[in-house]
Amino acid sequence: MPERVLIVGAGPTGLVLALWLTRQGVSVRIIDKAAAPGTTSRALAVQARTLELYRQLDLTDALLERGHRVPGINLWVSGEPRARLPFESVGGGLTRYPFLEIFPQDEHERLLLERLGALGVAVERGTELKSFAEEGAGVRAQLARADGTAEVCETAYLAGCDGARSAVREILGAGFPGGTYRQVFYVADIEGAGAAINGELHIDLDEADFLAVFPLATRGHVRLIGTVRDERAQRAETLRFEDVSQRAMQNLKLRVERVNWFSTYRVHHRVADHFCGGRAFLLGDAAHIHSPAGGQGMNTGIGDAVNLAWKLAAVLRGDAPASLLATYEAERMPFARRLVATTDRAFSVVTAEGAVADFVRTRLAPIIMPRALAFAAVRGFVFRTVSQITVNYRGRPLSAGCAGRVHGGDRLPWVRTATLDNYDSLNPLEWLVHVYGEATPQLRDYCRQRGLALSEFAFAAEHAAAGLTRNALYLLRPDSYLALVDPQAQPQTLESYFVTRSLRPGGSAA
Repeated sequence: MPERVLIVGAGPTGLVLALWLTRQGVSVRIIDKAAAPGTTSRALAVQARTLELYRQLDLTDALLERGHRVPGINLWVSGEPRARLPFESVGGGLTRYPFLEIFPQDEHERLLLERLGALGVAVERGTELKSFAEEGAGVRAQLARADGTAEVCETAYLAGCDGARSAVREILGAGFPGGTYRQVFYVADIEGAGAAINGELHIDLDEADFLAVFPLATRGHVRLIGTVRDERAQRAETLRFEDVSQRAMQNLKLRVERVNWFSTYRVHHRVADHFCGGRAFLLGDAAHIHSPAGGQGMNTGIGDAVNLAWKLAAVLRGDAPASLLATYEAERMPFARRLVATTDRAFSVVTAEGAVADFVRTRLAPIIMPRALAFAAVRGFVFRTVSQITVNYRGRPLSAGCAGRVHGGDRLPWVRTATLDNYDSLNPLEWLVHVYGEATPQLRDYCRQRGLALSEFAFAAEHAAAGLTRNALYLLRPDSYLALVDPQAQPQTLESYFVTRSLRPGGSAA
């Protein structure tokens, strides 16, 4: 049986999974039934946590060069901008990337495809998964190509990254409970001019159809995302750009000079009742879908991929038992459920109809939001939530210990002092140990004997402010989340962590 992972679906989730696995020396095969990559993407925001994780694959700088940093968000009412929310560094002090980055999914996929191609892996287009079943120590999958030919693929594991209509989920028999919002959304890629095409994000809050204008890197080029609420929603499949409300565009003083493409879609809120079944896994939209509020969808799928990739690699290398893979569902499903509930509430507020809802949106929001965001605590809370830097795996099987307010399962607090950035040591896809202060000789000897990279940082006021404890031990997983926090920094505690979970920390990226 080849140590190979068959990835079904070549959107961002599948491509990131393929990249992470390939970099860790795992051979992959990635298929997609579409003949070509999609061009009418909806996902636009790349959150700070994704940018942090992308540093491990040297992707972040390339993405930032091609994307667009949003300086501010403007709220419009009755044809006039009523409030501006500055976003140049809304998450200052929390991450190296304290801003909102726009990089459309279609361009994002092109970047991922380039990097994957450079590693010698190509997406097999026009290839569809028809069925699969576990046989012995692997999976036997039936594939069909566009030319009508069939193939049997034998693989160690199968990853379903095949979207909301996932064939993998259907074959697994996993339920997908939830519902569908009645509003129809549209997305349009346009070129134009006007006050709302100035490199910032603009949102119309009037009682007309919701409309947001997202700036892209090219001057005069934007994506419109809006809703259709009235009887037009009944004929969503035949709607044209000319059919959507012009009132909101007039309110934003938007002059559309060219429509490059236009599409409509409905929004669902669902979470699969299982993220894995035997040797098959569900990731991204195949596992959870929700409203676009907060720009969470694509980033959550990428988080799924990073979480599963290091675990699959460890099991296939023999550095961990197969039971490690059960922690994928244990860690990602609770987050997906919380996210769906949160975005559902936010979406309901934004799209609510009626006199009270209109009053809140058009009168209260433009006054309250800027004043609230003037407080650092409010800015920090909003940024932490939207950027996904608060995602944690506390209380899960791979998380242990705490020191102060930092727990096993947390994202490592980011700290930059005058001389060092503690995230600079996170690039290897392997287990790492951090000590902020001075490691004991015994801990240094243990790490050297076990092949664990140890980074020591001279303790500074910035570390204390971030919640880090002097001389404590911080064990980082290959996905840069904290596995173990030990204020006593005992080598015995570190050894016990690995032994009780049958983990071997020596494996590293290829």
